[in-house]
Amino acid sequence: MSKGVNRFRQATAGLNLEITIHEESTHTAQEAADAVGAPVGAIVKSLVFIANQEPLLVLASGVNRVNPEALGERLGMTLLKADADTVKAATGYSIGGVPPFGHPTVLRTVMDEDFFAFEELWAAAGSATAVFPIAPGRLQKISGASRVEVL
Repeated sequence: MSKGVNRFRQATAGLNLEITIHEESTHTAQEAADAVGAPVGAIVKSLVFIANQEPLLVLASGVNRVNPEALGERLGMTLLKADADTVKAATGYSIGGVPPFGHPTVLRTVMDEDFFAFEELWAAAGSATAVFPIAPGRLQKISGASRVEVL
């Protein structure tokens, strides 16, 4: 098991998450959807942006492409896509395995309102092969996310 998955398990101990490790990659939304048999829209992409010199975690549906300009306007700030080093520093995880919560420090988080059309979502669990299911309301509660249109 990867170090990232072990760190995520430790950070979320007590939440009773059902982490599944796959042999095939779940790095992309399509790969994750194929691996778990879910629609791509039910896959949580954990994307890091920089907003006012601070990391902002955007939880976006696998079918949606975040529009940083429009989202930034809704949030009243300018959003810049974070590079891989910034993502790792902010979350403790590498791109493709970033979970929606369980980071070393609490990140301001927003989540795609489109998630609420699904009963179950699938999110990364610390590596490009580990995922877990979660209901949208529980994801919002645990992550402390605000609902927002990301398009």
